[in-house]
Amino acid sequence: MYINSTVQPPKVAYFCMEYGLHEELKIYAGGLGILAGDYLKSACDLGLPVVGIGILWRQGYTQQMIGQDGRPFDIYPSYSYDFLKDAGKTVSVKIRGRDVKCKIWMVDKYKNAPLYLLDTHLPENEDKSITGQLYGGFEEDRIAQEIVLGVGGVRALRALGIDVDIYHFNEGHAVLAGIELIKEKMAGMGLSFEQAIALTRHEVVFTTHTPVREGNEAHSHDVLQYMGAYNGYSRSQMASVGGDPFNMTVAGLRLARIANAVAKLHRVTSNRMWKDVSGKAPIISITNGVHPATWQDGTVQQAYDSGGNLWAAHMQAKLALLSEVHARCGITLNPGKILIGFARRAAPYKRSDLIFRKLDVIEPYLRSGEIQLVFSGKAHPMDGAGKDIVANLVQMTKRYPNSVVFVPDYDMEVGRMLTRGCDVWLNNPRRPNEASGTSGMKAAMNGVLNLSTLDGWWPEACKHGVNGWQFGDGYEGPSQDLHDLDALYKTLFSEVLPTYYGNPDRWVQMMRNSIRDIREQFSSDRMVEEYYSRLYIPTAASKQIAVLANNTRCMPA
Repeated sequence: MYINSTVQPPKVAYFCMEYGLHEELKIYAGGLGILAGDYLKSACDLGLPVVGIGILWRQGYTQQMIGQDGRPFDIYPSYSYDFLKDAGKTVSVKIRGRDVKCKIWMVDKYKNAPLYLLDTHLPENEDKSITGQLYGGFEEDRIAQEIVLGVGGVRALRALGIDVDIYHFNEGHAVLAGIELIKEKMAGMGLSFEQAIALTRHEVVFTTHTPVREGNEAHSHDVLQYMGAYNGYSRSQMASVGGDPFNMTVAGLRLARIANAVAKLHRVTSNRMWKDVSGKAPIISITNGVHPATWQDGTVQQAYDSGGNLWAAHMQAKLALLSEVHARCGITLNPGKILIGFARRAAPYKRSDLIFRKLDVIEPYLRSGEIQLVFSGKAHPMDGAGKDIVANLVQMTKRYPNSVVFVPDYDMEVGRMLTRGCDVWLNNPRRPNEASGTSGMKAAMNGVLNLSTLDGWWPEACKHGVNGWQFGDGYEGPSQDLHDLDALYKTLFSEVLPTYYGNPDRWVQMMRNSIRDIREQFSSDRMVEEYYSRLYIPTAASKQIAVLANNTRCMPA
């Protein structure tokens, strides 16, 4: 579709802090990792030469359960995986002036798209715990993890003898790989710092995610230098890459030839947010996608493809979800009543509790059971505000025990069940703070109808009343919460409920429309093909020209 099959596609090293391949491999926290996992699976399916670089998190992210007080608490078991392959290589990075050994493990299930994971949990290391908890610890811990991912990742490729054409940094966590690439060129080619940066830009692409400037990671130069992230450079050289303080996203934008946002609206937001950054790469949009074989229910897919009984297939998935809810939470929900799902990271801008903010309006529907709500999600272990959001949702389950449920310890398994078994997928981020929002894509390709604000990917997909519903009109302003809440109630009461309870034929047709419109356009196959056609192939071509020009300059007279 996007790739010229007669030309050998460039080989790509894809760097990401987390990978959501399967719930059994607990090295992911949320959407960023699920995206990376779906990317590798699609690269495998398409036969494209990709190498994933990540970290083997021995304690994962967090198991987050609900205590007797109704608040979430975190558990950190240690995991071991007998299905990982020992790559037989170890590399070393310098952190706080000490050599830290990183063992390389391999996930070889995905054939042409293997994943290599770095692990510091070795007896010879004083700093064993660097690869302990994903996103755990404080600033020094994060920088140490990013040195392992970036510097260690490049060195792992060299130790394994893997030659790549393009380095793709998925989020700013990986930008220290760019610093290592510059160092290699200075040492191996005799280039100046500025020349090495210019050449590095011809082999790096960057994906930016967080559309709130304050959410983009930044570090003080004193701490970076102390931790060893300078990698031999001066303060002024590092500041020329990432600014002062050193912003990881700014560094990614300056080190890349081209960058992408993860939805069309996100491109507008990102270009506005970073407009004052000099020397940055152009930011285009390549909208995220999800892996159909992972996320679409097989029975639903078969019913859709064959023109069979889609409602019966959906009810099978719904009953499986309700059975699991009962087993996990002890709550019996009514399969004949509408089930609205909401599963997200617990963050204020996602407004998990928006539907409850006028209880006098929504309460009669919850008391009667005409509306049933199932929630899930995790807060970052050190995010008190996020844990307050979860606790508030848990309180709603106690207030409405027969119609509201919270499923703890959100993971890929829970996400898969919810995006297959709910009737409606609720999404109400505060626009324009949602970069993409792939859970809605998973729901949509299962015929679970989206009910969402016009943020993230939904403005590209929504055909109101045809394949789902929008609520609100994209308003951004000081009264946005109230504006969106009133719009949510209006759409829910005047369109969603009457269709579900009064017009089942139209509902099923909307399910078919949802699957039709989403399954290919928002698949990770389309996303990966677009990465190749718009990022990798043009960058590889520019790299060839730049290397040739550099070699010509360096030839003796």
